[in-house]
Amino acid sequence: MMPGTATVRRALLLAAALLLAAPGSPAVATSSTDCANAAANTLAYATCESHNLAITGQNATMHSDLMAGITADTLAYQLTKLLTLAADPERHPDPNSCTTVLACPIDPRLDGWTARGGLVDPVLYTSRSGATISGHVWATAAGPAKRPAIVIVNGSIVGYEQGWWYLAQSLAKAGFVVMTFDTQGEGMSDQLGQAPDQTEDAFAGTPLLGLIGPRPITQDVLGGNGLPFYDGAQDALDFLLSWPAHPFLPRPSTSTGTSHAAKQVRRVAAGLDAAYDPLWSLVDPSRVGLTGHSYGAQAASWLAQKDPRVDAAVALDSLCLPVSPSPDEAASLSSPAPDFGGLPYITYGFNTTCFSTPGGPAPAVTKPILGIAGDYLLAPIPYLEPPNPLGKSRASLAYSADGVDTGQILVRGGTHLSFADLPVLFPSSLRAIDMTTWYTTAWFEKYLEHKPGADAMLLTRRWQDDAATGAVDPATDPNLFSWHFRSRLDITSSTGARIDCEDLRAGCTAMVPAASDGWPGEYSFVSASR
Repeated sequence: MMPGTATVRRALLLAAALLLAAPGSPAVATSSTDCANAAANTLAYATCESHNLAITGQNATMHSDLMAGITADTLAYQLTKLLTLAADPERHPDPNSCTTVLACPIDPRLDGWTARGGLVDPVLYTSRSGATISGHVWATAAGPAKRPAIVIVNGSIVGYEQGWWYLAQSLAKAGFVVMTFDTQGEGMSDQLGQAPDQTEDAFAGTPLLGLIGPRPITQDVLGGNGLPFYDGAQDALDFLLSWPAHPFLPRPSTSTGTSHAAKQVRRVAAGLDAAYDPLWSLVDPSRVGLTGHSYGAQAASWLAQKDPRVDAAVALDSLCLPVSPSPDEAASLSSPAPDFGGLPYITYGFNTTCFSTPGGPAPAVTKPILGIAGDYLLAPIPYLEPPNPLGKSRASLAYSADGVDTGQILVRGGTHLSFADLPVLFPSSLRAIDMTTWYTTAWFEKYLEHKPGADAMLLTRRWQDDAATGAVDPATDPNLFSWHFRSRLDITSSTGARIDCEDLRAGCTAMVPAASDGWPGEYSFVSASR
């Protein structure tokens, strides 16, 4: 079938705009408001979109100074993995994406954590499927005697835990105890569980192996390959909230009800697994948060409402609404997305509802939750015409309708890979990771630490006028909020007043200048972690 005249026209306009945006071409002015109001099928819109596409290449091209450190730290990670497995031959993490797809780059800016007053303890424990799970618990030496606790759940395929150490260090510096871990089938965690549950939570990071190999019946019935993230997040919460008088023991397996507690007890006795959270004395179990990326965001959205221990959550692409029965992953990603021109959801984003969830009724929506997402998904595929500006806020709007504090931050030029610390190769804007850290920290400071100043952090204007963004932007636009989609916050202030700001890019009267948001000078995750 030949493409329609309108489609050809849009493609030609975009091609012309790409030429205008190429290095050495004269700059074309696109102000903060021009792009949001540019009409479809115009050179102005095509130029705005070409600039937006150029932003996605910043992460891959502006970190050349880090390459030597990335190479050294990545090689050290792989060597440590080999040595660790040689000393503990019962562990079997391979194959996973860190060995079969890419080396999993490590950011050298995270080095020296303990020298900067940080605490970090590596931990191993047995999951409900009988797999050995690898993780770390983070805090600072200085700080309150009791602190809120947060679990970070990684995503699939390139979801090794080091990709979220930037967030763990920043949150720890802000006064939290934080746990990161490799989901089963990723990084240093086992690929398979223990008989009879070998494949129950397997193949999180290598979904193609899950399709080629035997597919466990529990995943067909209980929801696709999401179980490693839903089960894994709950197991991590169990471990983070364990203490000497209540040591960690895995729950029975999801599919067969088998207990693998004997393996945990045996490995603890052998000095291999941790009996309980090594930083347990710092944890306030009455203040618990959950955040995650991709499948981890789906798990965070579901468990924040389902698990009574969790008080607040942040979902990093993508916030979803719990429903039952939930759609499976394939249906959610392949179904038409009316907000994105009728193309499959996987082209630009995710469906509104959580997919591949565990069995059982959907939880009631009662806990505050923030979503953060980008303009694009896995690849920066251009929008040939403007998408629905509310298209990535439908879940957040549903939470608002249920009376729950919520928001959805849309990062201009952001992609699905903007939320993991992958400082080379992967498409993302330069400052997406910093903006993500800012809003995640502010959300947990408000809803777990109950800091009055957190309102000013959430309502700051600093991301409307970010000097670092303007300096590298093709159109010198310093506004980091998407112009394709509206960013929103619908929250209750510390004084009890309702604040509903439906377009953070344009601004609202409740927003405060950067000078009043509590952070001096320019913000970055590096400065926050130091």
